[in-house]
Amino acid sequence: MITVKTTVNATIEKVWDCFTQASHIVNWYFASPDWHAPLAENDLKVGGKFKTNMAAKDGSFAFDFEGIYSNVEKHRYIAYGLGDGRKVEIRFEENNHQTEVTESFDPETLNPEEMQKAGWQAILDNFKKYTESI
Repeated sequence: MITVKTTVNATIEKVWDCFTQASHIVNWYFASPDWHAPLAENDLKVGGKFKTNMAAKDGSFAFDFEGIYSNVEKHRYIAYGLGDGRKVEIRFEENNHQTEVTESFDPETLNPEEMQKAGWQAILDNFKKYTESI
């Protein structure tokens, strides 16, 4: 598994809402400023599905990132499976009005692991920036 993490200067309630509500996800779920997330759907419950469309702003490329939740513990833990069988786990831990978010994921086989880690970390960094700005 590959792990990325960040510490957000916000309460766990705010971090959870920004991480899980589709109205927030569209504002941060991309790795660089030349990309965006024009669509997000999220049914946050065991067996629920999520989908986020990630697209280059110039229209040259887009894809859906989607999966099904296998575990949801409010303000603590989320686990889901992707369509290709890979697993993802996200942990939330609050300490002194800051919230640490840790994501661990099975790597895919098309791209080098360092590239995957950098991409997921960039998205998580974008999440931190967005959450702290609102």
